[in-house]
Amino acid sequence: MSLSRRGLLAAGGAIGALATASSGPAIAQSAQSAQSHGRVVRTGFDRLAADGYAQLSGQRVGVVTNPTGITRDVRHIVDVMHGDERVNLVAVFGPEHGFRGTAQAGGSEGRYDDPATGLPVYDTYLKSGQPLADIFTASGVQTIVFDIQDAGARFYTYIWTLYDCMVAAALAGKRFVVLDRPNPMTGRAALGPVLDKAFATFVGREPIAQAHGMTVTELARLFNGEFLATPVELETVRMSGWRRSDFFDTTGLPWVPPSPNMPTPDTALVYAGTCLFEGTNLSEGRGTTRPFELLGAEGIDRAWAEAANGEGLPGVRFREAYFAPTFSKFQGRTIGGVQLHVHDRESYDPVRTGIALLVTAKRSWSGFAWRPDNWIDKLTGSTKVRTLIDAGAGTDEVVGAWQAELAAFRTVRKRYLQYQR
Repeated sequence: MSLSRRGLLAAGGAIGALATASSGPAIAQSAQSAQSHGRVVRTGFDRLAADGYAQLSGQRVGVVTNPTGITRDVRHIVDVMHGDERVNLVAVFGPEHGFRGTAQAGGSEGRYDDPATGLPVYDTYLKSGQPLADIFTASGVQTIVFDIQDAGARFYTYIWTLYDCMVAAALAGKRFVVLDRPNPMTGRAALGPVLDKAFATFVGREPIAQAHGMTVTELARLFNGEFLATPVELETVRMSGWRRSDFFDTTGLPWVPPSPNMPTPDTALVYAGTCLFEGTNLSEGRGTTRPFELLGAEGIDRAWAEAANGEGLPGVRFREAYFAPTFSKFQGRTIGGVQLHVHDRESYDPVRTGIALLVTAKRSWSGFAWRPDNWIDKLTGSTKVRTLIDAGAGTDEVVGAWQAELAAFRTVRKRYLQYQR
């Protein structure tokens, strides 16, 4: 448990069926279980509770969370704290998809009273700055606790809910406590392009890498030290037993889908690269049993899988696949494409893989197009990826274009890392 300091330097509902193969990718389980090495991974909440909630003593507490805020025995932390007289829990704040997780992408649950606890639930989605600070003030809380499972990618919006809540808490004069959970992709490395601030949106507020390789407490400390004009009064509660090389399935912790289209840790492993297909006219697999592992469109045949395999990407192979999404792009229509099969996750690079798939899709399918609003620029953080691919650049050239900015981010990131490899 540590207090952040200012640094030196001033990112669907029911998940459908009808995928032609619903089995997961052939992931080589090379990472041994933490428990097999005598390490029990305890989340930030586990440690907070074990300490008798000392950091919350005497405070009116509000919690920013969603269905992933659970204990090892899958009880929700709000239910646990509400039933514990040592915690004065007075409010809950829900992000995108909502506190209880009933809303699809781009939706939230609004303001209501939670039927299970009677607590008021406030909606934070797409709220920031003074309007969000006013919600914190109106709720009567003194300390705001954040506990949400992240997916490890810049464009996964929960880390920007964290950022926006930190900014608003500073404006409202509230304490802010962040409880840690594992990065499901591991925390070994930062990968991909770094956001250009000119392209800042809710899928990327500040210049961090596309796959940041950090946990939420590390990100909170980085945000406070590098980006917040007025730092918040921040405390972070680290995990114990977790190492940067741990994949989620080695931790012994239960997985709860942090959003409707993130059903498994396998999804999180590929998401930082294949989510880029949201910026194209291809399906990113929403409406199938394997979102972000199945990609395709009408008119695509085996040529794409052959081209993708020809890239010789480490740790992954591509299967010609046909599927019919039950919602989102190409709803109810059978389309062709690829399924990713990660066979060596230690060597797998999700961002490089995503770029290679964009390059080969454009070369092998004449119908390829970017979304008309150039959403790809918001996802990648600049025009660079789109313009290079349009100019005929290959995977190596596109990946090479962001190495200098990535190296600079890695230098900053290193100051905020809290766990051993």
